[in-house]
Amino acid sequence: MKKSFLIVLGFLFLLGVGFMPATSHAAKTLKVGIVDTYTGPATAFTLDVLDGFKLAAEKINAKGGVLGRKIEYLTRDDKFKPDIGLNMAKELVMKEEVDVLMGTINSATALAISDFAKAEKVPFFVTFSKSDRINMQKGHRYVFMMSEHSEMAGRAAAEALAKKPYTKYWIAGDDYEYGHSIANGVWKHLQQLNPKVKLVGETWWKVGEADFTPYITQILAAKPDFVIVATGGSGMVNFQKAAKATGFSEKVPFYQHTAIEASTLAPQGKNAPVGVFGTANYLFYYPNSPENRAYVDEFKKAYNRYPKVGSLYGYMTANFIAEGFKKAGSFDKEKFIDAVEGMAIAGPTGKIAIRPCDHQLELPMYFGVTKVDPQYDFLVGGDIQVVPAKDYMPTCEEVKASRK
Repeated sequence: MKKSFLIVLGFLFLLGVGFMPATSHAAKTLKVGIVDTYTGPATAFTLDVLDGFKLAAEKINAKGGVLGRKIEYLTRDDKFKPDIGLNMAKELVMKEEVDVLMGTINSATALAISDFAKAEKVPFFVTFSKSDRINMQKGHRYVFMMSEHSEMAGRAAAEALAKKPYTKYWIAGDDYEYGHSIANGVWKHLQQLNPKVKLVGETWWKVGEADFTPYITQILAAKPDFVIVATGGSGMVNFQKAAKATGFSEKVPFYQHTAIEASTLAPQGKNAPVGVFGTANYLFYYPNSPENRAYVDEFKKAYNRYPKVGSLYGYMTANFIAEGFKKAGSFDKEKFIDAVEGMAIAGPTGKIAIRPCDHQLELPMYFGVTKVDPQYDFLVGGDIQVVPAKDYMPTCEEVKASRK
């Protein structure tokens, strides 16, 4: 009887009937769980992250995937609420058994998921949140930062502004962590680089404030040489509209992080104010290199629009995930983290590495000023200066000290 069973079993295999379970290696995918905000104003940033990731993942899958597995991604909408985001991350890990987590534009959500990822030993790639606490004070082995954080943005702006002739500064912005962090980052380092600067006043408004006229009137009355405007999200566009409507942008120069980036300028068309200083990690028109042109062409062909900064974060995340597991030679998460630390891969802006000490993607920063360009139906940045990552990233010694 045993012999008969073996004969039948042999025939079944010859006919292609397997007894391998559905969760076999051949049937598995490399699963990436993406938690982000997919409703409301934040989608101006988060959809580009997702589309950049998809663009890279589809290319990787077309070439055979990663170690024989295709990349599969599962998205969850946290509705910009940390408690929902954390529950989504738990469901993706515990139920869907994802190999990697990524996402979040909300820093509070990122910090909550980061703690969970650390406890569960799951790699987590943060793609748009800006709190420096994510990979400085609260950094750990399992969290990676694929965008610049607020301290980095502030330092980059200070590097450029220190070379300008302005000395009398005013600070204004959204009264929450991101706003204060950006402002503090700029001002602290600007004072170190140019001891002649002095702060003549500050103005802070509630997040979502609609009427900026009283604040603008107060600022103009103080006659500063320059204003650091620390706004984020929809506040970027709203303040620019108010600055143009009131004539503020023509009376005093001001700076906003991402003021020159397409996420801020494209929604305004030709109505954005000219002469606003800003910083950004990615510009689809700069550098005018073969790599960047090829990326822009691919993105436009896929989505019929120009790529924004978020697309770079998503695109690079997909590629680092793929190359990390390939280098590790297996889907072991600890070996993957070891492989990604210090890894450098080519992207639209050149070769970019993830620094081992804080898992920070070493992005260049572009500083420029808004201008009209006849090639586009919205404003772009001009007079672009490149601030290399090494010039504006906190040192590894500073990172280590912050974690104490």
